Amino acid sequence: MSKLEVLNAALQELIGTHIVRCDVAFDEITIEIAPGDLVSVMTQLKEHPQLAFTQLSDLSGVDYLTYGQADWQTQSASTSGFSRGVSLGSVTAEPAPGRRFAISYQLLSITHNFRLRVKVYPENEPPRLDSVVDVWVGANWFEREAFDLFGILFDGHPDLRRILTDYGFIGHPFRKDFPLEGYVEVRYDPSKGRVINQPVTIEPRTLVPRVIREEDWLHSSKPVSDSNDA
Repeated sequence: MSKLEVLNAALQELIGTHIVRCDVAFDEITIEIAPGDLVSVMTQLKEHPQLAFTQLSDLSGVDYLTYGQADWQTQSASTSGFSRGVSLGSVTAEPAPGRRFAISYQLLSITHNFRLRVKVYPENEPPRLDSVVDVWVGANWFEREAFDLFGILFDGHPDLRRILTDYGFIGHPFRKDFPLEGYVEVRYDPSKGRVINQPVTIEPRTLVPRVIREEDWLHSSKPVSDSNDA
């Protein structure tokens, strides 16, 4: 049996009844579990000798609000021109209820050289899950980051506060509906002699990257310029 088959067999034997979905892609296994089973399943993944996932390598939030959509179509994009601004439309995609946000846990078993991704979808609003700090103490700052950037709450966390944004920051900047320019901007007010906050005055725009594909220059009759000819 391959290493993936050994891991998959162990997962099905030990926590198979708690697995909502199991996917194998790019030589990695991803399992989805229900929010209510999070702490108990994670504890078993860490402590059972057949698994021994003693290391939480990473914990990250995901926002599926506009999953599968694109602001521009690169297949038909021009191969010339930089900094072509386009206006962003309003968010129209709506994921299924309870499926907008997810937390992805990247686990490592040093004993067995296994890697596993565990995905959980918070079902509440605001989204919230149980903290796994009591399972892996290293989850402390990871969970604070997910709270700061995505607004996902973690019940039982010892010190759940922002970690990357500034004091008094409004909103969660990694959410797909958070404006690229933010909500406030700062400027120096000479009459007050200090820096002040004010609503953003920048028009929302995003830049379309220049798209160059191999087939564009490979099948083009136009000669490719040599960078040494300057």
